[in-house]
Amino acid sequence: MNEIQIIQSKIYEVRGRRVMLDSDLAELYQVETRALNQAVKRNENRFPDDFMFRLTAEEWAVISSQFVMTSRAKRPKSALPLVFTEHGALMLSSVLRSDVAGKVLVK
Repeated sequence: MNEIQIIQSKIYEVRGRRVMLDSDLAELYQVETRALNQAVKRNENRFPDDFMFRLTAEEWAVISSQFVMTSRAKRPKSALPLVFTEHGALMLSSVLRSDVAGKVLVK
């Protein structure tokens, strides 16, 4: 699979929006999911509802059932993932401190 196909395989449709999971974006930006979520929390005003939202337990169950190897084991059972729209994923590049995120901003 090429890089574009890998990214496309990590895009889900939730609530009529195309989104990516926080853990998948963290991997893409080469940061820990925990660091990504902390950066979002510090910059909440930059992430309105049309940029990011938290999945419900039901939505998470549907998405995680699609994984070949689930990342559910990596996530605490009480923590439901954040998902980001295209605009939210781009905004992440401005609040994360990684070389990869910085390169996304420049493009």
